[in-house]
Amino acid sequence: MKLLKSAVPLAVAAALVALLAGISLSCSSNQKQDALYKIQKAKTLIIGTSADYPPYEFHLLKDGKDLIVGFDISIAQEIAKDLGVTLEIKDMQFDGLLAALQAGTIDMVISGMTPTEERKKSVDFSKTYYYAVHGVIVRAEDKDIYQTVESLKNARLSAQKGTIQVGIAKTQILGLSEAEAEKPTDKVKELGTIKNLILDLKNKKVDAIVAELPVATAYVNNNPDLALAAPTFTDDEGGSAVAVKKGNPLFLEAINKTLDRLMAEKKIDQFVAEANELVEN
Repeated sequence: MKLLKSAVPLAVAAALVALLAGISLSCSSNQKQDALYKIQKAKTLIIGTSADYPPYEFHLLKDGKDLIVGFDISIAQEIAKDLGVTLEIKDMQFDGLLAALQAGTIDMVISGMTPTEERKKSVDFSKTYYYAVHGVIVRAEDKDIYQTVESLKNARLSAQKGTIQVGIAKTQILGLSEAEAEKPTDKVKELGTIKNLILDLKNKKVDAIVAELPVATAYVNNNPDLALAAPTFTDDEGGSAVAVKKGNPLFLEAINKTLDRLMAEKKIDQFVAEANELVEN
């Protein structure tokens, strides 16, 4: 009987050890499935961006080298530094970024991306690290024409494909409902890059480009034949956040930790100012 009684606690103890081992293995397995583990193992953080969006991200020719710079890139460099890995940048069209993230060819998207409810269905977002007002780029010769939102309703509008500015053009300028704004319209031309929109504007194929105000200002400062229209816009969903593939809480936590630090140190404001200086020079 003594043997039997002592065997019960031993059996319980063995079961407890097995349970704890199972939990430990499960936690270890979950950690290994998280993108953070893979990034640190590869010692490389691959980001996707659309580098035609100054001061967020843009190309800069320096000492004969084509560099991708901007305040989003500065933020990405800080995330990579905190993770102890090397940063690799992949430049692509904006509307292809989330597909690349889903396909696993990049680890995260940082490209002035607004965390809309529609996008949240397919990816997870960090906390918002930057809010911007939206402006309208027009030809300098037409600046006096576009002094009101009402005047813009008669303009041939355009915006970068896949961006929140398409929706702003449709709802806040044209006055379409949210449901109507989901449908394509020939009243708002959409192209993959801001540069192509600028060419269309200069060639009088469109009359106005809706863009985030820092981006619009950067292009106007570098093109004396362009100007900012008077109206500006905000949006309820606004702001920029980092996108990651769903199911990577550890990676997302690490990104948010870096963003918290940068915001506490006022570094993001500094990065924006530095990026604007690069655009202007």
